Amino acid sequence: MNELQELRESIEKQDYVKALQIVDELEEMSVEDKLNKIYSYAVILLLHLIKQEAEQRTTSSWERSIYNSTENIKRTNKRRKAGGYYASPEELREIINEAYPRALKEASYEAFEGKLTPQELSQKVDSDLVKMQSIELLN
Repeated sequence: MNELQELRESIEKQDYVKALQIVDELEEMSVEDKLNKIYSYAVILLLHLIKQEAEQRTTSSWERSIYNSTENIKRTNKRRKAGGYYASPEELREIINEAYPRALKEASYEAFEGKLTPQELSQKVDSDLVKMQSIELLN
């Protein structure tokens, strides 16, 4: 990681302004990594909620995946040492909204044996309800 070497060199040169800039950059990269993980788990969560809604049924593996996804989102979002969260409730809603189209596309490969396009599948799903369910599971 080049940033760590630059940080060390800046501290050794007592260039604390540059060192603090690097620390800010590293912190931003860390937050982005957490938000990307949350997005990935949100896709999985939504994928299974979409399948439940569309097919009007569930399976134990879908339930397990929903549970695991919500737990992983909660765990990833929690700041352990500093306290608080990486994504606020509003940011979580934004992530859910961003993840929904991808989840719908992925669900189209699985729901109804993959026979529907994402557009056809979307006609069988109340997207607002699915998004609301996902937010409720995260609270």
